[in-house]
Order: sequence, then structure tokens, then C-alpha cells
Amino acid sequence: MTAEIHHKHRDVTGGWLRPAVFGAMDGLVSNFALIAGVAGGQASRQVVLLAGLAGLAAGAFSMAAGEYISVASQSELAEAEIEVERLELLRHPKAEMHELAAVFEARGVDPDVAAEVARQLSRDPEEALEVHAREELGVAPGELPSPYVAAGSSFLSFAVGALLPVLPYVLGVSSLWPAALIAGLGLFVAGALVSRVTTRTWWFSGLRQLALGAAAAALTYGLGALIGANGL
Repeated sequence: MTAEIHHKHRDVTGGWLRPAVFGAMDGLVSNFALIAGVAGGQASRQVVLLAGLAGLAAGAFSMAAGEYISVASQSELAEAEIEVERLELLRHPKAEMHELAAVFEARGVDPDVAAEVARQLSRDPEEALEVHAREELGVAPGELPSPYVAAGSSFLSFAVGALLPVLPYVLGVSSLWPAALIAGLGLFVAGALVSRVTTRTWWFSGLRQLALGAAAAALTYGLGALIGANGL
């Protein structure tokens, strides 16, 4: 008999949406702030465009490299610890079985039931390894994140976000206002998407992200104007 499911939960980890949206948001905020600062110094369209494209490339490569190192290091550590657990299961199977039973007991399972569950799980070495890894390390063998996927997704999401405020300059526009409008719209949409993994309303998340991005751009624009006016 199949148990009936009466409710569903949202993915509290955010799944793919969280890193994609936050990567694009990072690229959008940082590159628009960079462009605003250069434009505030009364730089020409070519200089602003160069700064925007350089910021896009540098930021995307930096994000990808950082994400690759971070995920690769985490995966290598997890794999090493999983291998330690595998060896322990081979060398001391009974001790590991008792350890697993103790884990179930700590969660409120009766000692006899916990011992039986641990015994049955320990009959299959791979199943036992997966349970031990999940319980003790919080990971599962074979389900570790790929550093290449993480780096590629970070590169693409940052590049997409960073490209938005540069587009008007690519198309020949010399004014900052079209870039500001596109960036503002992008910030609001990105913030609204974030509301899918939070309890906030879409309009609150959108306006909050818009305000933060506008504050960053206003600060850099002011610095650019100040430096440009003083000829520094």
C-alpha cells in the first residue's frame, strides 16, 4: 500500500536556481557599478565599453576559477573521507555496524530495532558505505558536485548578468541612462526570482535588490564624478 502524500515542500536548497540567479545578480551589480563609475568620470563611450567588457571577462573568469577551486577542494576532501570510511567498513565491520546502530538509537529508535536495521544495512557494503557517509559526513558517494559544472555555470551566469548593462554601449549608445534602465529591470527580475527560495514576496525581493544595486551604482558614479572633476 502506497502512502498518500498530503503536502509538498519547496526545494529549500534552491537547486540550480539559487547559484544561477545569484551569479547573474553579482555580474549585473558589479559591472553596472563599474560602468557607472567610469561614466561618472565623463569617459568616452569607447572607454566605458572597454571597461564594461573587461569587467565582464575578469569577473566571469574570477567567479569560475573561485567556484572550481572551492568545489574541487570540497569534493576531494569528501572523497578522501569516504575512502577512510570504506576502509573502516572492511577492517572493522562489526564496530561500524554498532556505530550505525548507535546513530539510529540517538534518533529515538528502540535499541533492538536499531541493531536489526544496522545489521540488515551492513549486509551490503556499498549500501552501508552510503548510509555511513550520509550520517557521518553529510554526503553521498557518487553524488558529489562537479567542479567543472560549477565553474561553467558560474561563468555563464555572471557573464549574462554583466552583459546587460554593457549592451547599450555595444549598440552605439553613449548615455548611461539606457544601461541604468536595463540594469534596473534586470535587478528587479533577479530579486523577484530569489523570492522563490525565500518567504518574501516577489515585489519586496525585487525592490530590495533594485535598491541595493542602485546604491552601489550611485556610490561608484559619485566617485567617478569626483575624480573626473578634479582631474585625478
